[in-house]
Amino acid sequence: MSALLPTLHSLFITGLPGDSDTSNTSRSVEHAAYSLVTPTPVKNPQLICSNNELAAELGFTSEQLTSNNFLQLVSGNDQFPSKQTYSMNYGGHQFGQWAGQLGDGRAINLGQYKISSSTMASLKGDYVTLQLKGAGKTPYSRHADGMAVLRSSIREYLCSEAMFHLGIPTTRALSLTLTGEEVIRDKLYDGRADYEACAIVARLSPSFLRFGSIQLPSSRDDFDLLKQTVEFSIKNDFPELMPESNIIDKKVYLSWFTEICERTAHLIVEWMRVGFVHGVLNTDNMSLIGETIDYGPYGWIDNFDLNWTPNTSDAAEKRYRFGQQPYIGQWNLFQLANAIYPLIDEAKPLQETLNNYNKIYETQWLTMMRGKLGLNTQRTSTSEKNNLSESDLELSKNLETLLSSVSTDMTLFYRHLADFNLLTNLNDLDFLKQHFTECFYNLDEINDTYLMQLSLWLKSYQKRSLATNKSNLERKIKMDKVNPCYILRNFQVQEAIEQAERGNYSLVLLLAELLKTPYEKQEKYKQFEVKRPDWATNKFGCSALSCSS
Repeated sequence: MSALLPTLHSLFITGLPGDSDTSNTSRSVEHAAYSLVTPTPVKNPQLICSNNELAAELGFTSEQLTSNNFLQLVSGNDQFPSKQTYSMNYGGHQFGQWAGQLGDGRAINLGQYKISSSTMASLKGDYVTLQLKGAGKTPYSRHADGMAVLRSSIREYLCSEAMFHLGIPTTRALSLTLTGEEVIRDKLYDGRADYEACAIVARLSPSFLRFGSIQLPSSRDDFDLLKQTVEFSIKNDFPELMPESNIIDKKVYLSWFTEICERTAHLIVEWMRVGFVHGVLNTDNMSLIGETIDYGPYGWIDNFDLNWTPNTSDAAEKRYRFGQQPYIGQWNLFQLANAIYPLIDEAKPLQETLNNYNKIYETQWLTMMRGKLGLNTQRTSTSEKNNLSESDLELSKNLETLLSSVSTDMTLFYRHLADFNLLTNLNDLDFLKQHFTECFYNLDEINDTYLMQLSLWLKSYQKRSLATNKSNLERKIKMDKVNPCYILRNFQVQEAIEQAERGNYSLVLLLAELLKTPYEKQEKYKQFEVKRPDWATNKFGCSALSCSS
């Protein structure tokens, strides 16, 4: 059966040491990067949706995608002795505390697909790993059952693909499958557990290695596995760093760490650009290759609020709030630096790289904000560039203050700003209110004091923008390329989940299609160009989520 489908390879298994114990029992796994484990068979798999464009890049034909072979593959029912499937062993810091061994508690890797050079560029590298999330118990499940419920699976499928089409590094979703099983979950952690339908997301990435994959062997003084894992990552995921001699030394390790720092900074800048909040940035949820991974209690900013977190488990501390994501990225990198210190045996170069993270992030953040505001940076001298950076930074920070002063929808504001004619009389407060009305959640807040602040900021923006010699249309075109018209709004995905739990998957499919073109305004999707409705302000799933989500 499986021979009819594209061939899966076993690069991870052949490249790193595995667990000698093949029993599927929760335990401490030592001196191993993975454990062999097979998915739990499901009784009645039903394919809800498949990512046909992505599947084609893997070599699947349209006939194969509608075959029972494909359904059995992505549901975990395709179990042949020749196929070595596995779950990965890693640790991590959770909410700032070292948690020890964690590992793939509900994810099972089926192997790697080889990507030909003729395929589209969305899959980077020569190989990508196919992983089933929610495929059953593993040696890392601890006291859990390894299953994933439908609501969390829908959220992962839709959000990972939304992120990809927004141009943000991310794991990809190949399929969403209902299993026919049910499990008991307490979604609010309030003692009101109930049965929920199970589902599996088949997802893809060039690498599922995390910061915690390096941390765990280092924490155990298992320097052989530490070295092997780092070198596996370099050879397979950062081949451009390999010297001609093929000898990996301290210099290569440092280059690898520097690249991870740069990719992490870039990733978080991109999250800030579109208003995405990961929600649980533990080190086991940080990808070594700089992808967004593990879509749990994430959320999208509706009203701009740097202090907002979607995670109910983080409601008090707000460790992973929107505005703190850049700092958490550096904190997590510091933990990774500690983990690889035995390979470097020198603190100074690691500290210098960590310090440089701030400069990289700040530079990329300002470049990102210039893009959102439709500004360019053409200047002739270094002093002019420095002065411009200072004034653009002030302009951007002042805008964040303005957006925070009243409940302002971030996504709608930037699209309305792109449509704003900068030759307008900026002293006409009534006109300003009328133009931006759709962006505000509470019109009672929009008084003359606020409108004067908006007018003052627009005057600064007008002066800076007109200096670029761009027309309003040119500015709008530039802004609309980086400011999405459509995001995966929390209340919209919750509506899709509630319909799906009643057996109606039409909104899931509609959102998946809509989010393929997030920057292009389309009349047929006009109903999705709206801010959060009042009923969703404090509703679970729309305003906050638990880690079970």
